[in-house]
Amino acid sequence: MKGGFNYKMLGRPVSVTLTALVCTTILLLVWEKNPFADTLLLAREHFPIPSIDFLEDSSSKSLKTDENVQGKDSPSVIIEEAKEIENSGAAPVQGKGSPSIIIEKTNKTQNSGAAPIQGNSPSTTIEETNKIENSGAAPTDFASSPRVHEHNSNATSPHQPKVCNYAKGRWIPDSRRPLYSGFHCKQWLSAMWACRLTQRPDFSFEGYRWKPESCEMPEFERSAFLRRMQDKTIAFIGDSLGRQQFQSLMCMATGGEESPEVQNVGKEYGLVKRRGAIRPDGWAYRFPKTNTTILYYWSASLSDLVPLNSSNRTTDIVMHLDRPPAFMRQYLDRFDVLVLNTGHHWNRGKINGNRWVMYVDGKPNEDKRRAQIDRAKNFTIHSVVRWLDSQLPSHPHLKTFFRTISPRHFFNGDWNTGGSCDNTTPMSGGSEVVQEGSSDLIIESALRGTKTKILDITALSQLRDEGHVSRYTIRGTAAVNDCLHWCLPGIPDTWNELLIAQI
Repeated sequence: MKGGFNYKMLGRPVSVTLTALVCTTILLLVWEKNPFADTLLLAREHFPIPSIDFLEDSSSKSLKTDENVQGKDSPSVIIEEAKEIENSGAAPVQGKGSPSIIIEKTNKTQNSGAAPIQGNSPSTTIEETNKIENSGAAPTDFASSPRVHEHNSNATSPHQPKVCNYAKGRWIPDSRRPLYSGFHCKQWLSAMWACRLTQRPDFSFEGYRWKPESCEMPEFERSAFLRRMQDKTIAFIGDSLGRQQFQSLMCMATGGEESPEVQNVGKEYGLVKRRGAIRPDGWAYRFPKTNTTILYYWSASLSDLVPLNSSNRTTDIVMHLDRPPAFMRQYLDRFDVLVLNTGHHWNRGKINGNRWVMYVDGKPNEDKRRAQIDRAKNFTIHSVVRWLDSQLPSHPHLKTFFRTISPRHFFNGDWNTGGSCDNTTPMSGGSEVVQEGSSDLIIESALRGTKTKILDITALSQLRDEGHVSRYTIRGTAAVNDCLHWCLPGIPDTWNELLIAQI
């Protein structure tokens, strides 16, 4: 009895083991021939997930620029852009007996990470965020397969740098504004733009800051800014609105206080006043403690201007539409940050008054369509941007920005027909920008696919018609309304905050 009992006890685990082996063998055979299981494990091998480059969003845009944005003399421009889907991946990819692998593309300008890939799930959903163009963000890496995530529950999606659409947001009150005193920044600020020195009675426009919708904009602090810009040169090249941005940054960087330690280094860049000239072509200043240089060069059209006869002061000026200014070509290797702008000098009155004659390929332009102001401007901007893009590989330290056009706010006429901008109520036309793209379609189009970033200030500045110089002057005499330039401190300070946030 005792021996039989032991025999039965020994045989029971053997039977269980044999049964388990048989069942396992059967399951493995069934699994091997099961197409569903094969799809689960090898979906990546049978149906590779397309890369970002494979997926193109189909979008169309038809926008008309505001007359006050482009200037009355310039016709409104409508740019329509249509992007076709290449090898359309809209429909879910179906495998034989397999669950769908759905690739969703969310067209957003906000920075949102990819949705987490679910492990141990037959279906995989991958969301791709369509980030802001020219952001420089690295493409999302889709190299990992569903099987990898199935076996590694702790796996996370690759790190994606945050990208902010700084042009989309709203103006909010801020008691800490302005960033400097309009009374004291006389060393850098032109008196005609220092509205605190005029008879203007209301300065409520100074008490607002711009808040982007999808991220926080860092607070400007001049010491931190100069440390960040140590041994670097920031160059503004453009028209008088570019000069305003330059003066704004000088006031911001010095706190609007007298700064005798700041050195005038204009001679290093040939920025000296010529005989008979009202002012030099630009200015350059250096902060010795951090070796930070901030300069401005006047180039209203961003084309190379060369006198047809240098010995004749009344000669025509050749306007090379396809050639960047000589100053930019000569000193580009010394710049670390370059900010370009143009716009309001592109009208027939300015071109004729300046005796500018359009040239292309070194000879007079004979293309009548290109001679149209809006087309000439578009051609020049594209030419400058393409040239910059060709130079960037040999200047890896250089960051380039193109600022969009600053809006005009003449009401009931133009500057020479009684137009005015008398509003003193902040944001009477709204305080928020909700559009996705830029209001400056020419700049937006020219920068697409290049490494030059857009400094988009048009729509947010359009809301601030109360911030212009208007009819006030330092002499207190009646004057033509200036509804183009801005009071400083004022809106251009925000342009610089947006610039610094993106450097």
